Amino acid sequence: MTRNYRYYDLIMALFVTVLLVSNIASSAKIVDWGVTLPLVNLRLAFDGGTLLFPISYIFGDVLTEVYGYARGRRVIWTGFAMAGLMGVTLWLVGRMPGEATWQAATGQAAYDAILGGVSQGGIIIASLAAYFAGEFSNSYVLARMKVLTRGRWLWTRTIGSTLVGEGVDSMLFVTIACAFGVFPWATALSIIVANYIFKVGIEVLFTPITYRIVAALKKVEHEDYYDVNTDFNPFKLAA
Repeated sequence: MTRNYRYYDLIMALFVTVLLVSNIASSAKIVDWGVTLPLVNLRLAFDGGTLLFPISYIFGDVLTEVYGYARGRRVIWTGFAMAGLMGVTLWLVGRMPGEATWQAATGQAAYDAILGGVSQGGIIIASLAAYFAGEFSNSYVLARMKVLTRGRWLWTRTIGSTLVGEGVDSMLFVTIACAFGVFPWATALSIIVANYIFKVGIEVLFTPITYRIVAALKKVEHEDYYDVNTDFNPFKLAA
């Protein structure tokens, strides 16, 4: 029997929104706060989506911790489909002829500079591949750790799963994006390291908030799922 939850759909909507906004920001700008790692003299520059994207992992932690891996899997696939739809839509709009007044005032070059990156094959492949591998790694590690720890020490699961998921995500995204010419190879290591440090740092910083959200949802939803006999196949859609 399928259960109805009060906030599951809301968390899914927030998760997908964060994902889509992050994808646009990632292709729009590389941010440099002027910070350099002293031991390796590495400049910490990162893509704009890094400011918001770590929150999707917090939502992923909440979904798996409260509702279980299978229901989190449905949300991950929903985000995957919507990100693909956004990329195809922006690509199609970019290929359409522009109206004369718009061309004179703004022009195709401006569209390509900001939104064109989202619709490029390279950024779509990089984003979807990294998202798929990173989110499922995060959800799997958290679900397995919850069973192993018998539900204790939530912080070990949220941070531990993020260390794995964000590491996979950052390396795949930047490597594939550079291979397709979205980012220059000269900035690859800097972006990977900066992204990883920032994303894990956000997870650690938000841990007290995650605790409160998880506790509130478990109480309201009357759910605290343990993935004891779960099929962890990421390609299944059944909850």
